[in-house]
Amino acid sequence: MKEWIFTTDHKRVGILYLIGTLAAFAVAGLMALAIRLELWEVGPGILSPNQYNVALYFHGAAMILGFLIPGLTGFLANYLIPMMIGAHDVSFPRINALSVWLYWFGIVLALLTFVIPNPPDIMWTGYVPYASQYTSGNSAFYVFTVHLIGFSSILGSVNFLCTIIYMRAPGMGWNQLNFFVWTIAGAFVIQLIFVPVLAAAVTLLLLDKYFGTAFFVPDSGGDVLLYQNLFWFYSHPAVYVILLPAVGALMEIITTMSRNQVFNYKVAVYGGVWGVVLLGSDVWVHHLYTSGLADWLRIGMMVTTLIISVPVGLLTISLVGSLYRGSIQYSTGMLYAASCLFLILLGGLTGIPLAMTSLTLHLAETYFVMAHFHFIMGITATFALFGAIYHWFPKMTGKMYSETLGKISFVLNFIGVNVTFIPLFGIGVEGMPRRYYDYAMFPQFQGAQQIATVGAFIIAVAMALTFVNWIHGAIAGPPAGKNPWGSASLEWTHADSPPGPGNFPTPPTVSEDWTPYNY
Repeated sequence: MKEWIFTTDHKRVGILYLIGTLAAFAVAGLMALAIRLELWEVGPGILSPNQYNVALYFHGAAMILGFLIPGLTGFLANYLIPMMIGAHDVSFPRINALSVWLYWFGIVLALLTFVIPNPPDIMWTGYVPYASQYTSGNSAFYVFTVHLIGFSSILGSVNFLCTIIYMRAPGMGWNQLNFFVWTIAGAFVIQLIFVPVLAAAVTLLLLDKYFGTAFFVPDSGGDVLLYQNLFWFYSHPAVYVILLPAVGALMEIITTMSRNQVFNYKVAVYGGVWGVVLLGSDVWVHHLYTSGLADWLRIGMMVTTLIISVPVGLLTISLVGSLYRGSIQYSTGMLYAASCLFLILLGGLTGIPLAMTSLTLHLAETYFVMAHFHFIMGITATFALFGAIYHWFPKMTGKMYSETLGKISFVLNFIGVNVTFIPLFGIGVEGMPRRYYDYAMFPQFQGAQQIATVGAFIIAVAMALTFVNWIHGAIAGPPAGKNPWGSASLEWTHADSPPGPGNFPTPPTVSEDWTPYNY
């Protein structure tokens, strides 16, 4: 226990991130099941209105701030980046250890939601004036959770950007990096620039609620739209903090399991990854189309929101192209990766109407928006992360999971997410509002709500099987060997499974013609 608590080894720090993210995912998933049970039929159900709001708050905040972002930029980055670039550790190991414990403190603080009086009920957005003036809930818990996890992200950003720039193996040029390394670099540039803006927004919320300031109080000269602009100035780029590492992980799985090069490597890196980083800062207003902003700003942001589909499209084309004429092996991780191509397509195409000001006026605050962002951000990124855990499971544990159980759980997962969210697009177009505790004014939607609830429980069964598979595989799985997938990347070819201290028995050097995709 002492070795784990005081560790500075990037691999153990990554595992600590993984444990925290899966714990956050499990509790947030239970909140989702409670929400779906409440919506099973018209009228009050198992939750009170306040409990329903608390469940919505915890589900959203834990999934985004506690699971997706730390899972992709905390767990995967920590475990893989130093080995992928041939480094023995990260640039600042102690700061790295501090970042994971700040994250854990944030998770513990969030879990206290269930034991404190007057828990926060302000969604993951913390919108004012409700969060600052009208709720009796403890908004400070939300603010301090964001502070802790945000500070953890900033430390990780500095650490990994320095690691990627200065600690590559001798001979490794920029165009020899794993695609995942590029996506992590892009995600951390976004975090470094935009997280302080979110911290400023929630700090002003704290001051308004508890210290009598009036930054967001219209009667005293404040403006609620100031909060919304500050919040989404970070929180839409946060979508790309999730999307970029997810695409990077998918690319590593697809190229390895299809024995192929990255299709259009340079275009995908410099046009796709860095195009998303550049354009991602100028699309946040599509969350505010109905808030009363000036028309010229809404039209301008509509254009930029549509344009960002170009770099995202380049990334998607590269993913699909990397399958072309490949010798494809469908492991469980590869099934998750291949399914993400469908999920990205469905989520991305349903985002185009929401980029259009004329259509969003009708679709805003409906289930259509909720179904869209679950597909493009929640499900795609979760499937990418689960696929990555399966793919690098032999590296982390030295053992193999059960492919049979893994594939069964994948099929259930894929069926479950589509059964849950596809019906919600339909009732969203017909006007079903988001976040309603009771939908007595829309009784015609009860059938679709019940289908979605059945889908949620299919997902729950799939997730339970997945956790059982991982735990059993880590404890009693058969030996995996050093490189069961036959990968050409350094973490597979030069490091043991699991890797020892310092990662490599002999520090690697690479030649000019080496790439991690030499198949």
